[in-house]
Amino acid sequence: MKKIKLTTAIVTITFISLSVMSCNNGKKDNSKNTEVNQNNVHATNNIQKSNISVILKNYMALKDALVADNNKAAQKAAKMTMEAFKALNISEYNKKEQKELTDIIADAVENAEHISESPIKHQREHFKILSQDVTDLVTITGSKTKLYQDFCPMYDGGSVWLSLNKEIKNPYYGSKMLTCGKVQKEIN
Repeated sequence: MKKIKLTTAIVTITFISLSVMSCNNGKKDNSKNTEVNQNNVHATNNIQKSNISVILKNYMALKDALVADNNKAAQKAAKMTMEAFKALNISEYNKKEQKELTDIIADAVENAEHISESPIKHQREHFKILSQDVTDLVTITGSKTKLYQDFCPMYDGGSVWLSLNKEIKNPYYGSKMLTCGKVQKEIN
């Protein structure tokens, strides 16, 4: 009888010890998971900012190609802009922002595609709409880089574009009217 009680006590103590250890291990795993999830959120935010930077980099290359009246360079930059928009992950934004971003992305992809396949006059027509898309994108997502929203009163009843510099270099007229326009506002 003493052996049965001793064996039962040992089994009970072992069971309790294993249960406590399991619970503690579960808690450690949860804290590790929370830490990993927080790191993933930070990584996602950094990737998002990086994706926006890629869009802006390609958009600026497109703008510069139009300033230089370079159809082929504009086509190439438009393809890169289109791919960057397609790669944009909008899951971290709220529902309203996701809806707006989905519309912006669809419109931007369509306009960038037109630019990638068109002569320069038609490229400039679609660049006007793409510029509004990029401006709307930056309004929602923000930008790590200081931007200037420039305005040309002469092109198509007035048109905006974004630039990294205060100096006006007009992508709508290129060499014909290179300095036509003004800085409308600073962004960031």
